Amino acid sequence: MAWFDGPRVAGHRLRQGWRPVLEATVAATVAWLLATRLLGHPQPFFAPAAALIVLGQARGQRIRRAVEVVLGVAAGVLVADLVVQALGPGSTWTVCTVILLTVLLAVAFGATGVTLVQAAVSALYLVVVAPPDGSLVPFRFVDALVGGAVALAVSLLVDARHPLAPLAAEVRRTFDELAGLLGEIADALDGRDEPAAVAALTRARGMDARVDGLRDGVLAAGEALRLNVRRRRHIGRLRSVDESVRQIDYVVRNVRVLARAGVTLSRLGASTPSELGDALRCLVAAVREAGAALAADLDGQEEVADRHALRADEAALDAVRTAGRLFGSTQTLPLAMIIGQVRATAIDLLRGVHPDDDVAVLARVDAALGLPAV
Repeated sequence: MAWFDGPRVAGHRLRQGWRPVLEATVAATVAWLLATRLLGHPQPFFAPAAALIVLGQARGQRIRRAVEVVLGVAAGVLVADLVVQALGPGSTWTVCTVILLTVLLAVAFGATGVTLVQAAVSALYLVVVAPPDGSLVPFRFVDALVGGAVALAVSLLVDARHPLAPLAAEVRRTFDELAGLLGEIADALDGRDEPAAVAALTRARGMDARVDGLRDGVLAAGEALRLNVRRRRHIGRLRSVDESVRQIDYVVRNVRVLARAGVTLSRLGASTPSELGDALRCLVAAVREAGAALAADLDGQEEVADRHALRADEAALDAVRTAGRLFGSTQTLPLAMIIGQVRATAIDLLRGVHPDDDVAVLARVDAALGLPAV
């Protein structure tokens, strides 16, 4: 089969994705057992189905999706019951009418995506597979409620002890990758290596996915904290990281512009000042320290976070000072652009570490560059 990548790739995927598989299996099984053994429902199809639908959503969206699934089932059951009583089960007109009315009702109440589909599927299931007989209708809603609740409980148990740990890990991965990218740009410029510079630019264009991963991680951590009453005291820590993510997005954009200018500079064939590589490597150190500061803050290690933040400040300002020394030499346009992006990257990076200190950050960076204070 052409789509099968081989046992090694399949094994790697299983090692990486075993947790969602376990979550889904446990949640669906528990939902079925609760509906059959505890509540005595004869055919609790919607209990495991709702659990799987909710767990199929990205972390950070599961509370909302659980509510949408329950509302979708309720709407579908209501419409199917009324239409079957009016037109009878199983006919083409019944199916057409049920789908039309269910979708119209869902759209009228602002439903989209999962809610709309769940409402239509629930109604269709009742018409085609298990027509309502009056006694089973309340079971469908309760089954969906059970499945959604079980899915949220499983999500809570997975993140109960360290709800911010996945986000801290994502922060470390993002900053490590960004630091590695800056190092590649520096190496390409030192060696006047155009193919390496182009490869760095290609990698820079893919960094947006990392920023999206950080945003998703913030949403998931927020949901985990809302579900875990004992851990809600950490919500303030999460808000500060959420503010920092916006600045990280700017940093990624700055590095992408820097990488593009690096490609142009490498094509000129002229020697690159050694200070430029030194400045970029100072930025590498600043990025790594900034990532370590944010991750330590998420882990509750405030003193460690402060130490890393101080080192990030020092390294970023060193990058600006080193780049600033190039202003006295003859400059090409790409070189001037890189110097400007070093300054912009340092500003946004330090704003990410100190989100409430914009004016002071700008003043320190410009002072390091030798610009007059505003």
